[in-house]
Amino acid sequence: MNLTSWLLILTGVSLNAAAQLLLKAGTRSVGEFAFSMANVLPIGWKLATEPHILGGLACYVVSVVAWILVLSRVEVSLAYPMVSFGYIVTALASWWLFGETLSIERISGILVIMLGVFLITRT
Repeated sequence: MNLTSWLLILTGVSLNAAAQLLLKAGTRSVGEFAFSMANVLPIGWKLATEPHILGGLACYVVSVVAWILVLSRVEVSLAYPMVSFGYIVTALASWWLFGETLSIERISGILVIMLGVFLITRT
């Protein structure tokens, strides 16, 4: 796998993780809600006009373009496991940005994911 492919994978994974974080920030801004027939339009409008939500959706769109470029260059069985790096980035960033818990179990899971991706890329 060449440098361009690695950069595209990193871009796609980073944008996907950024999308998750922006969506979380947007929902924190809107607050907890439940959909019902009475509030579908008001909550839908709040979500559709919240800047973090819009930024997260934009990141998803660009990440799909990057991922299509990845799949045109790399075997899907090698590329797709790289998406799991997003779990690592998201867990660490949500701990840092939102104060979410990063327990020993989560850290252990991150280490297992890293080992698995390492093994897959070695083949």
